[in-house]
Amino acid sequence: MSTYGPIGRLGRWTTENFRIVAVVWLLIAVGLGFFAPKAEHALSGAGWEATGSESVDARKLVDEQFGGMSSSALMVVVHSDRDAFGSPAFDRTVGEAAAVLKDSDEVKAVVMPSRRNWVSADGRTAVIQAGAAADSNQMVRAADDIKEELASLETGGTTVSLTGSSGMWSDFNQANKEAMMKSELISWPVTLLILVLAFGSLVAAGLPLMLTIIGLMAAAGSLYLGTQFFDISIWAMNFAMMFALALGIDYALFIVYRFRGSLASHEETGDAIAETMDTAGKAVLFSGVTVLISLSAVLLVPSPAFRSMAIGVMLAVAFVLAASLTLLPAVLGKLGPRVNRLSLPWVHTGEHRSPRFAAWGERVWARPLAFGVPALLVLLVLCIPVLSLDTGMPSIKVVPEADGSRTGYEQIADSFGPGAPGTLQVIAPASEKGLATGVLESDGGIARVMVAGKSPEGSVLLAATPTVDPSDPAMGTTIDRLRDELPEGTLVGGAAAENHDLESALADTTAPAIAIVMALGFLLLLVALRAPILAGIAVLTNLLAVGAAFGVAQLIFQQGHLTGLFGFESQGFLDAWAPVFFFAMVFAISMDYSVFLLSSAREHWEKSGDPKEAVVGAMAHSGRVVFAAAGVMVAVFFTFALSGPLPPREMGIILGVAVLLDAALVRLLLLPVLMRLAGTRLWWIPTWIDRHLPKVSFGH
Repeated sequence: MSTYGPIGRLGRWTTENFRIVAVVWLLIAVGLGFFAPKAEHALSGAGWEATGSESVDARKLVDEQFGGMSSSALMVVVHSDRDAFGSPAFDRTVGEAAAVLKDSDEVKAVVMPSRRNWVSADGRTAVIQAGAAADSNQMVRAADDIKEELASLETGGTTVSLTGSSGMWSDFNQANKEAMMKSELISWPVTLLILVLAFGSLVAAGLPLMLTIIGLMAAAGSLYLGTQFFDISIWAMNFAMMFALALGIDYALFIVYRFRGSLASHEETGDAIAETMDTAGKAVLFSGVTVLISLSAVLLVPSPAFRSMAIGVMLAVAFVLAASLTLLPAVLGKLGPRVNRLSLPWVHTGEHRSPRFAAWGERVWARPLAFGVPALLVLLVLCIPVLSLDTGMPSIKVVPEADGSRTGYEQIADSFGPGAPGTLQVIAPASEKGLATGVLESDGGIARVMVAGKSPEGSVLLAATPTVDPSDPAMGTTIDRLRDELPEGTLVGGAAAENHDLESALADTTAPAIAIVMALGFLLLLVALRAPILAGIAVLTNLLAVGAAFGVAQLIFQQGHLTGLFGFESQGFLDAWAPVFFFAMVFAISMDYSVFLLSSAREHWEKSGDPKEAVVGAMAHSGRVVFAAAGVMVAVFFTFALSGPLPPREMGIILGVAVLLDAALVRLLLLPVLMRLAGTRLWWIPTWIDRHLPKVSFGH
């Protein structure tokens, strides 16, 4: 009997102790699954802020000293095409809307509109303000609770719309939830169809879905428990779902493929499992750790929303990885040859080496430049638009046109000026009121200034209306200039300032996060493959695929190409979180494929010492898995690009294009070509590095 490593021995143990493994995972699934349905209502809708920034300090100060009239305050816009402020019908609607606000436990005080404050010149638009009595997350929930009641107050020619930052996030999160549900309905049948075609067996095709469901239930339950201690963004659930589905399928594909091949050469199922886990299982372990390392870089962003999203995805990955290394081999051991039950008639169930991909590997080896140069040129051309990539925080265009927050936003902009929805809140010491007012009134980026309140603590709140829309790049320039010129002790806040501070924090952490992801990815591949040149090639080709995907995103989302086909309105820039967050996600997936392909290459190199067999053998044994996994991922990600708000579309297109380019041009073309050109040098390792690395082998 062969001697297996710790992962192989773990696989054999799970097979021999199926009941123990099954009971443990049943307890995890039932225990955490009990809390899973509660997660959606407990997760927060806000958190899009830079922790410790000036704008967050300003919001807290306004909430404490000025009746909660911060960026989290609720704003209700009453607009009529027929009546005007002061008429019985208009004033009755204003009064009814104010009553709804006063009935909310999350509202501290209601400020009514007057001729001097928040009533348009023609009197047809009035804004009611409701001070926040809770934090920003709870105010989004308050908006969820009352926006439909407010909308029901509409009469012929008069609209009542809840807007402001809390109202916008409420509408956006609801639209995003509906889009995710629609995408799930599309993606699950497509995924199952691709899995059946990839595995050729209904029984085998069901195993990835088992991993996905368990991973999702455990992650959702864990997220709910996490909300009892700190705020977790609702987006954490969305991304966790995507990654649980994508990686559950990836890992199951790789392990089940290898197990079915091992069954043909082993009489005992336990030996087949041990060999499978000693090879494919070990690759899955390294892949999962690589994914976790890539996503951990997002924790550098000082924002509750981003950190909780990263934690949510990492939880899903951790559960899927744990299930792949314990539950999956246990189930496979129990099934044994029955894993091939209900096979399609043309499928060769014992076939592990794909003749088609072996032939493809032979062709690439014979004519490397003929295949490699075109692939490299395509990727480089697609990377060019990245040089002119612009980013910004989401504008009101991310909210569906018919939603109340967008309607109210546009009515405020039309009635009070384009900068009115992004009115800045300036808190200054009362002794500096005159100087602060003078700076604001003399600034070319400010249209008007008014005193919004005075606190007993000796502060004054000034409302400064900018001249431009909050999403205009000039807004950030104005905020920075005001902070430089206003007297010491003055704070500049408001929703627009919070967006600007978060965008700055994202810009500051993007380069370090990318560097950390690449460096740690290289080190992990170095440990796994024991080949510095190969690890470097893998990381650089990953970067090339990511750059090409962002180049495509620049053409679509910034320049507006194909917007008619995808059915959305371009903002003229990419959302500011895309470079750091989507880079980490795309790089993680790319490394996933790299580990699968290169671990197989390492296994063949250890057996033969032949560089050609390493490349061709890796293609023959792993090419089909990479191709099938990429097909599932592309299908899943592109379903998110077809519906819902703009950010999920960005995510779906960037990730879908990245996976498509990575699988088609990098893993199956460029990477094998570079391995061919490197020859035996690919596996060179300096003696001093070799001495300090752990002994990792993908053979058995």
